[in-house]
Amino acid sequence: MALEKKPCLSGVGLTKTFGFGRTKTLAVDHVDFTFYEGEIVSIVGESGSGKTTLAKLLLGLINETEGSVEFLGKKRDITSGKKKQEYWKSIQAIFQDPFSSYNIFNKIDAVLLDCINMRGGRNLPKEEKVKLMTEACAFVNLKYEELTNKYPFELSGGQMQRLMIARIFLLKPKILIADEPTSMIDACSRATILDYLIQLRNETGMTLIFITHDIGLAYYVSDTVYIMERGKFVERGSADDVILRPRAPYTKRLISDVPKIYEEWDLSTVE
Repeated sequence: MALEKKPCLSGVGLTKTFGFGRTKTLAVDHVDFTFYEGEIVSIVGESGSGKTTLAKLLLGLINETEGSVEFLGKKRDITSGKKKQEYWKSIQAIFQDPFSSYNIFNKIDAVLLDCINMRGGRNLPKEEKVKLMTEACAFVNLKYEELTNKYPFELSGGQMQRLMIARIFLLKPKILIADEPTSMIDACSRATILDYLIQLRNETGMTLIFITHDIGLAYYVSDTVYIMERGKFVERGSADDVILRPRAPYTKRLISDVPKIYEEWDLSTVE
């Protein structure tokens, strides 16, 4: 008998508007969703579809205009700074631009030590902290002894994204939101970053949520795919159902827009 999947993050009627009156923009429009423990989810849409705004809502970086979010079966409460910090122990993110993801004044040691402290390891002996940081760096094929006393901007883009994953290795959140984590790095590093993320999910059982415009990525890594257009989910389901048997016209257009090297490119759908 299969074990029942437990919801870890869900939303009902979640909405976000920016501005007022004639300048009002409806970025996320009354979306409903349920993400389960250990699931790999992709939220797919073109630029301006609302997917990054949704990610910020899930992270608690911005407040919803309407609707509600449930975390581990209870209504999410992040009304104070202390409650928000507690929430962030369980939900973390990797963002698109590794060059703007770090405080340029903090050395790599401080970046990793913050994670250890956040997980309650502030009073650990120095040797134990160094061991934890070394293990985290080794997980993403980095050598801690070569990074110590350096700043993140001294690394390449791919190395900075790997360091971001080393942070997640230390924090071990229940949910990780990866917002276009490979779009600004080269193709070789892209495959490596995805491999580390999947490996981390397999080892920790966390829920992994990709925010992406890459429908090919969504198909190959996801259990569930949500297609987002103009702030709404127009299609959802298993990766096979959504990508191989699409129903929504928008989903069909996204798939047809993927360039194929053995076919002449159709640019008629480009606006």
